[in-house]
Amino acid sequence: MARIDWRFAALGGAAIGVALSSLGGGADLGLTAPLLAIAAVLLVITRPAGRSGLALWMSLVGIVAAGAGLVEGSARLAAIDRGALRGGAGEGASVIGFVEGVPRRSHGTVRVRVRAPRGRVLVEAREPVGELPIGIEVRARGRLRPPPPDYAGYLRRFGIRLILEGSIEPTGRRRGGALGLVDAVRQRADRALGRSVPEREAALARGFVLGQDDRIDQATVDDFKRSGLAHLLAVSGENVLLLALLATPLLALAGLGLRSRLACILVLIALYVAVTGASPSIQRAGVMGAAGVVAALAGRPRSRAYALLLAAFVTLAANPRASGDPGWQLSFAAVLGIVLWAPQLRQLIERRLAPSSPGSVRSALIEGAAVTIAATLATAPLMAHDFEAVPAASLPANLMALPAVAPAMWLGMLASIAGQVPGLPVEPFNWLDSLLLAYIAQVAHWWAAPSWALVPLRLGSWPAVAGAYAMLALGLATASALVHRRVALTPGIPLRRGRRGAALALAACCCLALGLLIAGGAAGAGAPAPRTGLRLELLDVGQGDAILLQPADGLPILVDGGPHGDDLRGILAGQGVDRLAAAVVTHDQADHAGGIEDILGAVPVQTLVYGDPSPPLLRAASAAGIGAVHVAEGSEVRSGSLRVEVLWPPRGEPAVPGADPNLHAIVAVARWQGFSALLTADAEAESVPVDPGPVDVLKVAHHGSADAGLDGLLDRSGPRLALISVGAGNSYGHPTAETLAKLARHHVPVARTDLDGTVEIDVGDGGWTVKRSH
Repeated sequence: MARIDWRFAALGGAAIGVALSSLGGGADLGLTAPLLAIAAVLLVITRPAGRSGLALWMSLVGIVAAGAGLVEGSARLAAIDRGALRGGAGEGASVIGFVEGVPRRSHGTVRVRVRAPRGRVLVEAREPVGELPIGIEVRARGRLRPPPPDYAGYLRRFGIRLILEGSIEPTGRRRGGALGLVDAVRQRADRALGRSVPEREAALARGFVLGQDDRIDQATVDDFKRSGLAHLLAVSGENVLLLALLATPLLALAGLGLRSRLACILVLIALYVAVTGASPSIQRAGVMGAAGVVAALAGRPRSRAYALLLAAFVTLAANPRASGDPGWQLSFAAVLGIVLWAPQLRQLIERRLAPSSPGSVRSALIEGAAVTIAATLATAPLMAHDFEAVPAASLPANLMALPAVAPAMWLGMLASIAGQVPGLPVEPFNWLDSLLLAYIAQVAHWWAAPSWALVPLRLGSWPAVAGAYAMLALGLATASALVHRRVALTPGIPLRRGRRGAALALAACCCLALGLLIAGGAAGAGAPAPRTGLRLELLDVGQGDAILLQPADGLPILVDGGPHGDDLRGILAGQGVDRLAAAVVTHDQADHAGGIEDILGAVPVQTLVYGDPSPPLLRAASAAGIGAVHVAEGSEVRSGSLRVEVLWPPRGEPAVPGADPNLHAIVAVARWQGFSALLTADAEAESVPVDPGPVDVLKVAHHGSADAGLDGLLDRSGPRLALISVGAGNSYGHPTAETLAKLARHHVPVARTDLDGTVEIDVGDGGWTVKRSH
């Protein structure tokens, strides 16, 4: 027993040390080395004597292991950071390197990680860009810029510090060596999964099996996100574990013993990692899944903890910053939840439905349901923390998709394996797999449709997350007590019958207290996100523009802020907004940019978005520690499901010094699902030719001033409502009678801030409604 405890303490300490190294970013360790040496000497000369001596010795083991983990993690981080491309912002650069990750394509922009001899860099280019499979050599040219603050941490996990914005093209070469062999395996699997199946199902198969989701259309991706099925589109430890655990009853049905089943599943996971290309994310998924299988099948709790600690250490040793990655957190939480809660949930289900015989189809479905419920519950608090929303439809959607998930993965794996052998047919696997994938996609679409599918919930602090997990554990213990007539807060240690009532009361009180704590934290966390999906508010800021966009599943975006001194901060607070994903300055005029400048440093803003640079505004953003991003035609700003697509000004055509800034103002379309609003700032259609296609709402340019091009814009866009931001009794004569007459001729109703005050548009799946504050 002492030997196991020693190993457990050493592994736990090492995992903690590696994780802590990411807090220092690989910086100088200072006194760590001498302290580590002292602890090591004490460890050698100390002899365990009795329980107190053993406890001291175990503590020293943990300290030495933690110190060693800290040293290893810091060295690893320093090595990762040394591999980053460096340069000055705005500096021209040209690199030749190999694609390292799956490209991300989003509304005309391609983003891909490239590893070049000069260092790793994220290349951002405009479409059209051809296929960019992992391992292909590319040439990229453009200018360097730092990533926005909310994106910088994500890129640092890959050892990337800069974005190269420009062009990218394949050279036709591929990398060689062991990585080249892995690339070849992945490419053959990719081609095999696309044979003789519809395009959507082929893209889904690549996402399920290879983790390559770049070819899945955006509408399908949104459905999977809103329904809580997004984890199926990227290989994770949860997916690997789910596949392995669902295979367990089949192996038991074949008459294999526990150890034989475990060996077969581990071989299956290793085969899966190899066939899918063994990228770092898939390797991590394999390690997590294997640890979860060992833990789930282990007979003793200590063995389960050891397996999970080993997985944590291995994945963190490869990249200590992985602990800050939401994907790592969710994967580990899912595996931990399955190991801890799936057995209890299976017993609860069987208790209600009557036991099933081992190896039967009914037993497999019950096992799968328990695994799905455990993983869903275990990831919900982290979803609320990392994404500020919880898919309310996740549990029913996952249960409904459950019968098809494992067979779809199995068939995809078989097709990938068969595709490695030239001439071997894969079509039978793909045909059946496409039916299952179509069913899963339909389930995602059904459960993504309700407006309540994604519930906004923000757990802004780690204590709130810990409270949520405590509440879940107590809730499951209470449910177990009600079904089994006993409480098992610790597995295998039931409370005596006389204490059952007190334990139930305690659990209920703790659940209530923690629920109130979390609800209070969520309520005080910021914007009361609209329940309808998107809330667009034309704020009454007098003679100026300020448009607030609040998606239910993301932070608000503010487009312009009205003039100086109009208490924009107070107006935002009145709308329940205490931080912004982005503040967009359409052009550098006081009635649009003044309010934005007032709130910089007073209201947390993740990114300042601008068209033409305004030195005072950029200095204010820099002083407040806010990243600034330049946009032009083709750029996009996103928050949750909200997309703000920039249509004007043209890319590569800077404003002429001294020219009217209105002519270079940002014109954008805000889109949420099927709803769209054209935001024109002060850019009249007669001077700024844009063709947004049909839109629901038009924000009339320049406060309703005369616009000779308005008729044509109304013909092209066909809005159902026009918004005019204008000050009451202004001296400019806005809005002009000519503009109002044109809107009337096109039968477009008008809402205006001088008469209606703040105008609120609530958008949901069933349509949209308009409210006027006056």
